Order: sequence, then structure tokens, then C-alpha cells
Amino acid sequence: MIDVATLVTLVGMAVVTYLTRVLGFLLLRNRTLEPQLAQVLNAAPGCVLIAVIAPKFVSGQPADLIALGLTVYAATRFPLLPVVVFAIVVTGLLRGLLSA
Repeated sequence: MIDVATLVTLVGMAVVTYLTRVLGFLLLRNRTLEPQLAQVLNAAPGCVLIAVIAPKFVSGQPADLIALGLTVYAATRFPLLPVVVFAIVVTGLLRGLLSA
């Protein structure tokens, strides 16, 4: 069973993420962005994702480190959505296999 604090944290993170996207759109919808600013805004979601994943680089858990390496390789070959699904599946499988 999922812990209530974990569930509240996940829902909170989802709401904040959604709000940042919607508020950014609402605030910038009538403006023409400079190309440099557009590049920064396009890179921001990837930066946030890396900030979430980065602690796994130093986790010392073999399953997570192997999954991270495989995911980085997959990211060079496939679009984002399949890579995310791949990462979730591979991490789950490796944690199950290597923690047993």
C-alpha cells in the first residue's frame, strides 16, 4: 500500500509541474520570444528531469546504475516517451532481479 505522504508528495509535484507549464503559457502567450529565450524554455523540462535523476548517479545501487546506463544509451536512439517507458520497465526489472 502506498504511503499517504508519498501520495501527497507525488500529487503535489504533478500539480506544481502542471501549473508551471500552464502559467508560463498564460503569461507568455501574447509575446514574441527571442530565439535564445525560446531555447532556454525548451531546455528547462530536460534540466528538471536531470535534477531528479542525478542522485541515481551516486546511489551505489547496481540495478539503478545499470538502468541509468541503459537509459542513457536508449535516449540516444529513441524519442523521449519510449525512453521513459523503457527506463521505468528496465529499472523495475533490474531492481527485482538484483535485489533478490
